Amino acid sequence: MSTELSMYDLIFSNAIVIDGSGSSRYTADIAVQDGVIVEISEAGSLRGAKAKKVIDCLGLAVAPGFIDVHTHDDNAVLMTPLMEPKVSQGVTTVIVGNCGISLSPMIKAITPPDPLNLLGNEEAYRFPTFKAYGEEVERIRPNVNVGALIGHSTLRVNQMEKLDREATSDEIGKMIEQLREGLENGALGMSSGLAYPTAFESKTDEIVELARNLKEYQAIYTTHLRDEYAGILDAMDEAFETAKCAESPLIISHHKCAGPENWGRTQETLAAIDNAAEHIDVGMDCYPYIAGSSTLDLKQVKDNVEILITWSDAYPEMSNRYLRDIAQEWECSLMDAAKKLQPAGATYFIMSEEDVSRVLSHRLTMIGSDGLPHDPNPHPRLWGAFPRVLGHYSREEKLFSLEEAVHKMTGLSAKRFRLEKRGYISKGFHADLVIFNADTINDLATFENPKQAAVGIEHVIVNGEFAIEHGQLKESRSGKMIRRGE
Repeated sequence: MSTELSMYDLIFSNAIVIDGSGSSRYTADIAVQDGVIVEISEAGSLRGAKAKKVIDCLGLAVAPGFIDVHTHDDNAVLMTPLMEPKVSQGVTTVIVGNCGISLSPMIKAITPPDPLNLLGNEEAYRFPTFKAYGEEVERIRPNVNVGALIGHSTLRVNQMEKLDREATSDEIGKMIEQLREGLENGALGMSSGLAYPTAFESKTDEIVELARNLKEYQAIYTTHLRDEYAGILDAMDEAFETAKCAESPLIISHHKCAGPENWGRTQETLAAIDNAAEHIDVGMDCYPYIAGSSTLDLKQVKDNVEILITWSDAYPEMSNRYLRDIAQEWECSLMDAAKKLQPAGATYFIMSEEDVSRVLSHRLTMIGSDGLPHDPNPHPRLWGAFPRVLGHYSREEKLFSLEEAVHKMTGLSAKRFRLEKRGYISKGFHADLVIFNADTINDLATFENPKQAAVGIEHVIVNGEFAIEHGQLKESRSGKMIRRGE
């Protein structure tokens, strides 16, 4: 059909295409119809075509929508469906249910224990099955696509009255039933958070028994390692062994070497991952900051680590203050101050810049924000992770090319999580797109003022609809629940 007779929903002309594969950029016109990319042709070739809207992208990069592979947005996509912190930085798909913490399936009416409280209170945990959660996402229709993992800690909370012990074979059997219900209804896989008190006492055999169910569904296993400090190599060996026994792909969550005494050890850990990759399917994700954030964990309270309190139920006025300053004001030790503040959240400055750069640049690393949307003073990664990679690490630090940076947040991510027809700019693929200025894109969110949108993002399109248009948030809410293989 000639372009004169064609009618498209959208045409993006003169686009500098960064297609998600890592290959060199090229210039083209892109046409979208019914939420799908239907034409990619030489720049100027669609000048005569008719479209409901034409966007001139001269001087702008057009990339696949960014895939945030590590989020805790399970409840945020329901409660704040416009998802401004994500779409404002170019994210069109979020993977929820990480670190063993998922909103479903939850069959108990209980106050969620730490760290399940990161997703919300008792009212948030209202989905007894994964299917019910997926149906609610479809009803709400957030501004982003949602793919979901089943959390190991959530399964344990369901089946065990006390979590400070091994699970019995009967309890594991019941966890498997719930896991398989989720996999039957499109869950992408299972996650674990073995460092957390909800799962720390679980044995490797328990994780393996659950993970063995993943192969049948071609699902994946992601893990927040049992130890990211001194025992990290042993914790990685446990993850490798689990994946090997389960014959399932493995993703190591937010890979880091935590604590000053372990700085520099990413040379060891990345070598271990390279070695494992010769035998198993393994990848990892990373956020582009030297600080992590979670609930306030007494085990991480140390004199040589700066800790910023993000929230405290007991002393809400102490949020956004450093634990050291609070302890001095209260004339007590860091540990005593931390105990008084609980339950609380915290940001931990536990990584070196050299290690972060080394992990980010590794060929197997995807980008994940690990943002906590319910924190009143969230880590800046919630609003700035992806622009920070593109602006600071790619353009300014030249850690990798723009093409490689985009690949780490699109094509590589889609391949790892088996997201069909997403992550690349290609004919027949879903029209999830981000249009940005590669010369100006940058994160503005800081630890002191974290709720700031990035600059340089011009347009964000989710399934063919604008979530951001000319830098302004839109209420298209065209996101979908992405089930495994979709």
